Amino acid sequence: MRSTFPHVRLRWHRVGSATAVTAALVLAGAGTAVHADATTSSKVTWAATPCATPKKTGELACNSLRVTGGATAFQKARGITPKAADAATPSGYGPSDLQSAYGLTAAAAANGSGETIAIVDAYNDPNAEADLAKYRSYYGLPACTTANGCFKKVSQTGSTTSLPSSDAGWSEEISLDLDMVSAIAPNAKILLVEAKSATMANLGKSVNEAVTLGAKFVSNSYGGSESSSDTSYDSSYFNHPGVAITVSAGDGGYGAEYPAASKYVTSVGGTALSAASNSRGWTETVWKTSSTEGTGSGCSSYDAKPSWQTDTGCTKRMISDVSAVADPATGVSVYDSYGVTAGWYTFGGTSASSPIIAAVYALAGIPGSSDYPAQYPYRHTSSLNDVTSGNNGSCSTSYFCTATSGYDGPTGWGTPKGVSAFTS
Repeated sequence: MRSTFPHVRLRWHRVGSATAVTAALVLAGAGTAVHADATTSSKVTWAATPCATPKKTGELACNSLRVTGGATAFQKARGITPKAADAATPSGYGPSDLQSAYGLTAAAAANGSGETIAIVDAYNDPNAEADLAKYRSYYGLPACTTANGCFKKVSQTGSTTSLPSSDAGWSEEISLDLDMVSAIAPNAKILLVEAKSATMANLGKSVNEAVTLGAKFVSNSYGGSESSSDTSYDSSYFNHPGVAITVSAGDGGYGAEYPAASKYVTSVGGTALSAASNSRGWTETVWKTSSTEGTGSGCSSYDAKPSWQTDTGCTKRMISDVSAVADPATGVSVYDSYGVTAGWYTFGGTSASSPIIAAVYALAGIPGSSDYPAQYPYRHTSSLNDVTSGNNGSCSTSYFCTATSGYDGPTGWGTPKGVSAFTS
C-alpha cells in the first residue's frame, strides 16, 4: 500500500515581516513555519484544506491551502484592509490579474471555444455548479452551466446521477480547480470528474473517463509518495497521447510526488507572484514557506526520463516542467459554499497552478494526436518567464531545489508568457 503523502504537513502557517521572520525561525522547532514577506507588517495565516490530510490509508492528498487571515498580495496592492478570511469580498487574485501576469489577456478573450478542460478530483461537491456560477458572474465571465452545455459533472464511470459521497474538504479543492480554469480559459467547456475515493486507482479511472468523454486537457491537483507501482499506473492511467495532462508538483517542499513524476504528464511547480515595477508588471520567486511547505520538485526514484527532458543531474524523470502561482500569501480568489460559510476565500498550493496550466494548454489549441504535450515547453523555453530566485529546501544537486537561469526543479522552465510555449 502506497503511503498517503510524502512529507509531514504543518496545519498552521504564518507570513510576516522580515523582523517577525527572524524571531519566528527560532521557534521553528515548535512547529511554526514562516514565510518572509518584507512588503507588509500584516501577517497572512493559512491552513491546509481538509483534503490535504487523506481520510483513509491509501488515499492521496489534495495540494491546496486556504488563507485564514491577514493581508494578501492582492489586498496590499490595492490598499485593502486585512480581512482575508471574512468571506464577504475577494481577497486573492482574480482572472484579470492572472491573465495579466501570464500574458494571456488577449488569448483568454479569443481562444478556448469548443475545447473541454477536465478537472479530476475525489468525492462530490454538491454545490460545484452553483459556486462556479457565483465566481463567473462576479468577474463578468460567460455563464458555464449544465443547461447551456458548458459544464458537466460526472462520476468516474461517467454517470451524471450516481455520484460519490459529498466531502467538504474536496469541495474546497473542486471550487479552486473550477475557478482557476474559468479565470484562464473562460470560453472553454468544463468537465468535472469525481472519483469515488482518493485512491490512485479511482482517480486514475477518472482520468481515463475524462479522456473517454473527449477532454484534451485534464488537470489533477493531488499526489502522494512515489512507489514501485508508479510505472504500472503510468501505463494504466496517464498514457494518453494527444491529451495535455497536468499534475500538481506537491506542497511539501523539496521531494518528488506521484503522479507529478509520471513521464506522460506536465508536472507543475509553484511560485510566489507579486506586482512589480518592471516591464512585465509582475515578479515571481520559488514558493517556499518552510522546509516542509512549498512547491515540490526532485528526481523520481522510479519513472524513466522522457526523451525530451535533457537535464544531466537526474537520470530519471525530473519534477517540474513549468510552474505558476501557488504561494497562499500571493493566492487566488475562490468562491466556495459547501461545508464553510458561503463566500470568497483565498487559496494557494500547487492545486492552483495545475488547473492554470491546463487552461493555458487549452488556449494554445488541441495537441497533436500522437504528442505528449509535456514536451512543448521544452521546445519553446524563450516563451516562458524564467524564475531565477528562491528555493524549496536543501538538496545535494543544486538545481533540484534551487531556482537558476534556465531549467530548475522547483519552477521547471518557468511560467507562461502567453501561449506559445504550450503549442507543438
